[in-house]
Amino acid sequence: MTDPITDPIATTLAYHARTKHHLDHYAKGPGALDWDAQPDAFRNWHGAGKTLLPREIEGVDIAWPQLDHPRPPRDFTLASLGSLLRLCAGITAWKQYGPSRWSLRAHPSSGNLHPTETWLISAGVAGLSDGLHHYQPRDHSLERRAWNDASAPATPGVWLGYSSIAWREAWKYGERAFRYCQLDMGHVLAALAYAAALHGWQARLLPLTSAETAARLGVDRAADFSGVESEEAEVIVALRPDAALPPAWAHWAGKPGLLDPKPMYDWPVIDEVALATRGTPPASEPATPLPAPLAVATADLATSADLAATRVILQRRSAQAFDGKSRMPNAVFRRLLAAMLPGGSPVWRMWPHAPRVHPVLLVHRVEGIDSGLYALPRSQAGAASLKQAMPDLFNWNPSNSAADSELPLYQLLAAKAERTARTLSCHQDIASHSAFAVMFIAEFAEPIQADPAAWRHLHWEAGMLGHCLTLAAEAAGWRGTGIGCFFDDAVHEVLGLTDTRYQVVYHFAVGIPVDDPRLTTLPAYD
Repeated sequence: MTDPITDPIATTLAYHARTKHHLDHYAKGPGALDWDAQPDAFRNWHGAGKTLLPREIEGVDIAWPQLDHPRPPRDFTLASLGSLLRLCAGITAWKQYGPSRWSLRAHPSSGNLHPTETWLISAGVAGLSDGLHHYQPRDHSLERRAWNDASAPATPGVWLGYSSIAWREAWKYGERAFRYCQLDMGHVLAALAYAAALHGWQARLLPLTSAETAARLGVDRAADFSGVESEEAEVIVALRPDAALPPAWAHWAGKPGLLDPKPMYDWPVIDEVALATRGTPPASEPATPLPAPLAVATADLATSADLAATRVILQRRSAQAFDGKSRMPNAVFRRLLAAMLPGGSPVWRMWPHAPRVHPVLLVHRVEGIDSGLYALPRSQAGAASLKQAMPDLFNWNPSNSAADSELPLYQLLAAKAERTARTLSCHQDIASHSAFAVMFIAEFAEPIQADPAAWRHLHWEAGMLGHCLTLAAEAAGWRGTGIGCFFDDAVHEVLGLTDTRYQVVYHFAVGIPVDDPRLTTLPAYD
């Protein structure tokens, strides 16, 4: 058992500081990678009963702009759950290059390593046994892990649970891996919010402690995980607001498969920060109605007006390179920014809390927008706080395009920023060849001093923002990509942030992708 953390706040802040990348050195990671020894991207539960899910997608007639419109909730059936899981956690395609073959999924992942495991709790679903099921995306099936006696009372409902296997990321990224697990968790939650909205369901995070979540998902059963990689409990999400979780499981089955038989490194600091940041996620029940989405004209968004929402979700890819020359139409730019604001996406009904992560943009090529540094504070309090934390030399002028008057977009500096974007993002061309790059800046010290679990939640929020941005870009004929490698304190220096009131937690970029013709795309499920 892991020793208790005597000072969770200090442990959390120390982890964040030691896993920063610097211009003259990177956070601690493996000295070399053996790609033939990469951990298995799929965990099997040996000895657990399996149920194959239908592969048909529901809601294919719903256009992307209509995805967030109110609609009657679909019944919970094997077919509707199969459709939901295809759209939020399933495989969307396989890629092949020579003898190498790898899967893409409905949500992006750092290094395409996918540390997140998906669980489904069912009660009263026709064609599916009640209990706890592990979702196996490789063959789109459910592995029954636990259940109660038939006489145990249970309110009909469906819940999605999530756990993280940090070793999948640590194998490549070393100590910084826990950051990526939490960013991935944000993408996963956002993907669920979009898929649930398409089926007429409202995803709601349950305010369970980490211990309660671990017990419900069975990842605290140390004997079951003896000799294999452990899983860290994250969160459980309800799809029926009035349903109560079934009582504690009476029966268990299955053993988890080993993912990496010969790990070459050990990163104990990951276990320390995982323990320090355990807590209760904020319940997603808004006290006040969210604002309506911004009235952004769609006249210039012909690519999305008739595009099916399911197609946007399933064709989403993380760009590997951008062309470095395409200029984004102003209307597209506005729609992308609007998706990140309260009311602009179904995600923000699942996460209706006061925004604590704010995009700061390096704009390169957008029609009607001067190149330079911009801030998009997502709340009035955030705008005032950011302005106070940043130096007086920043202008804070409203965007120079009249068409952007309804967006809280402020120009801080007018300048050519491609070189800066590239340098800050670990010298990666994808940041400078984009139409614009984003640095997600989190309100940091105060939330973590109040509750170290906020460190996870800030990364979740940043991942959610990235997912809103990538799907909005996909719908408009553009493409996004997350950038987990950036020089933390160099970003702070550029923004004039001199203390830990704010910290950068994620980078992102949007542009026109350049595809690699050497790669072959294969169907998700034969």
